[in-house]
Amino acid sequence: MSQLAEPIDLVYTWVDDSFPGYQETLNDYVSDKHDSNPNRTRDNLDIIRYSLRSTAKNLKGIRRIYFVSCRPQVPAWLNVDHPQIEVVHHDQIMSQDILPTFNSFCIVSHLHLLPGISRRFLYIEDDMLVMSPDLLPALFAPDGMPYAHFKPLQVQTLDKLDPVKSSPWNLSLATANQALSQRFGSEPRNHIIHGPQIMDTESCEAMCRNYAELIDKTRHSRFRAGDNVPPEWLSRHLAVEIGAAVKADWSLSRKIQGYVSLENFAPWTWWQLKWVNRRKPLSITLNDSFESTPNPRVEAMVRTQLEQWFPEPSPFEIEDSV
Repeated sequence: MSQLAEPIDLVYTWVDDSFPGYQETLNDYVSDKHDSNPNRTRDNLDIIRYSLRSTAKNLKGIRRIYFVSCRPQVPAWLNVDHPQIEVVHHDQIMSQDILPTFNSFCIVSHLHLLPGISRRFLYIEDDMLVMSPDLLPALFAPDGMPYAHFKPLQVQTLDKLDPVKSSPWNLSLATANQALSQRFGSEPRNHIIHGPQIMDTESCEAMCRNYAELIDKTRHSRFRAGDNVPPEWLSRHLAVEIGAAVKADWSLSRKIQGYVSLENFAPWTWWQLKWVNRRKPLSITLNDSFESTPNPRVEAMVRTQLEQWFPEPSPFEIEDSV
C-alpha cells in the first residue's frame, strides 16, 4: 500500500490577533496574563502564506486543504475560490456554547469533524513549513500505516509537577498521560515532535469516546488549562496503543523536525536559522518567542529567509496580493 493509496487532506489552524475586533474579544475573557501572551496569536511574519507556498511546492499529492479559523478571519491574500481550499470557521464544527475559544486544544479536538475530511489527514500548524517532497512518505510506514513521531524527551507525571508554577502545556500533557496509564498501564511516554503529524478520524473518535469527560472539560476551557488534554498528543499515543499508528524511530523523526525559536536576541535567531539550513530537515517550525514586542531586526531577518526559501507565490494566493 502506497502512502497515497487513499486521499489525504491537509488541515491548518490559523489565528491573527491583529484582525479587527479579535483583541477586544480576547480581552473580554482574559483573567490571567498568561492567556494574553501574543506568542500564540500573532501573525506578524505571515508564515502561513509561506507555509502554503511550501505545500504547493512539496506536497503534490494532497487532495484538499482545510483552513480553520474563527469567524470571520481569512487572510486577505488567500484565494478562497481555489478548488483545493476549504475555509471552515469554528462555529461550523463547534457548539455555540463553547465559543469564542482561544484554546488550541479545544480547536484540535474538533478537526476530525471537518465536513468531508479524509480518514487520515495531515495536521500542520500555521508556523510550520514543508521543506521537502520527502515529508509525506516519512509520515507513513512501508505498509501504509501512519507513523507517530515523538521526541526522546519524556512527559513528566503529575506528581512531579508544581500545579501552580508549571505551564498549562506540561500539566495537560501529564493529565493526558495519567489517563492513558489508567487504561494501558504506566510507562514512559514521550513528547511529540515540533512538526507535521498524520492524524486519523478513527483514533480521534476513539479519543473523544474513551476520554469523553476530559475532552468535554477541554472544550469548555476558553484557554489552555492544566486539567485539559492536548488532542494532538493524546490521539497520537492512543493510536499507537490501539494499533492505528506505529511509533517511528527517532532517527526518522529527527529528520522531520526542524525547530527555530524566534527570539528578540538577533545573533541567537540568526544562528538557529543557519543551523537549520545546514541540517536540511523535512519540515521547519518557526516558533514565536518574541513575547510582547518583536525585534524589527529579527522580523526583517526572518522575512528575508522566508523569501529565500519560498519566493514564488502559490496558486492559493490572490494574484498581485504580495
